[in-house]
Amino acid sequence: MIRTFVGLGSNLGDREAQIRRAVDELAKLPRTTMAHVSSLYDTDPVGDIEQPPFLNAVAWLETQLTPRELLWNLLLIEQRLGRVRAQKWGPRTIDLDILFYGVSIVEEADLVVPHPEAHQRAFVLAPLAELDPDFVHPVTKLSIGKMLRRLKTDRAVRKGGRIWT
Repeated sequence: MIRTFVGLGSNLGDREAQIRRAVDELAKLPRTTMAHVSSLYDTDPVGDIEQPPFLNAVAWLETQLTPRELLWNLLLIEQRLGRVRAQKWGPRTIDLDILFYGVSIVEEADLVVPHPEAHQRAFVLAPLAELDPDFVHPVTKLSIGKMLRRLKTDRAVRKGGRIWT
């Protein structure tokens, strides 16, 4: 089993319900076990597009799926939950990203792991630090906790409630 972190985000409709549905779908993936899910984080959007704030979380999965199989399954979940890819970094009902797949480094045209911007985003690092602050990024060689402490951002990330009670 490979420890894998998946980022979840939503800024359209009932954001919390969308993330909860996505978590439920992730828990049903074949050859995969849901280990933990972070708290929810209310986050200002990134980019130049005017849009509502996001709700973000990170799921820790233990999986035997390959990175390609996992990506395929994440895209299916997004599709089932109404994701429409109309605009890069635009508003979305749900967004699922492979952040880390163990310590593997994957560089393909449509699949890059670790996520190329994970180390620069507080809405990724804050929930990751909640799950495993000592996890070491395989490219930067820094722990999640250290990267979060070093991060300088003008984007607000506010911790909300837990996904599971």
